[in-house]
Amino acid sequence: MTTKTKQLAGTPVKALLGRKLGMTQVWDAEGRLVPLTVVQVDTNVVTQLRTEEVDGYTAVQIGFGDIHERKVTKPLAAHFEKAGVAPRRHLTEVRTSSADSYELGQELAADLFEAGEHVDVSGNTKGKGFAGVMKRHGFAGVSASHGAHRNHRKPGSIGACATPGRIFKGQRMAGRMGGVRRTVQNLTIQAVDVEKGLLLISGAIPGPKNGVVLVRTAVKGA
Repeated sequence: MTTKTKQLAGTPVKALLGRKLGMTQVWDAEGRLVPLTVVQVDTNVVTQLRTEEVDGYTAVQIGFGDIHERKVTKPLAAHFEKAGVAPRRHLTEVRTSSADSYELGQELAADLFEAGEHVDVSGNTKGKGFAGVMKRHGFAGVSASHGAHRNHRKPGSIGACATPGRIFKGQRMAGRMGGVRRTVQNLTIQAVDVEKGLLLISGAIPGPKNGVVLVRTAVKGA
């Protein structure tokens, strides 16, 4: 998996790739129940540095997850060898103004973030397969009585006849649902477990259990 993320120019950004383990809950100091998502970040490693002089922008590429060498293509193997790191299964590039503070092969752990920080979390949502308009778009369906014959979950009319004589692009219809990139903004890191490589983030984040997510500095702040 290779993705790119953009941030406002001149903004220092911190980011880690991790794996969503699931959800739990804690009570805060005021006795309120706070839902948490647990993200296992383990150890990320810097695999490439982008500079203004060479690339026209500054960014850091980080890798996450183990992968067997036989599953790595020769171009990627050379890429990792140049960085002096073992191959990683997932790569992402994060634009940041503080790229010069990183080094090739540098390891990044959970202590990159602190409790109380605000972050954005990106991931691929759960795939739902082929879904009808009621599930996919929230259509009301058709009457279930008085002569409605097997029309209960149909979308109804999708356009006129002669004019315009076609269906407009973007018409809400049945189709594949889920499995798309989504970002949840301004979540709070409730706790950081450096020894176990865990981030406890308030609220829900995209994706299924064991899905790979990107945790980065919040774009909009608190």
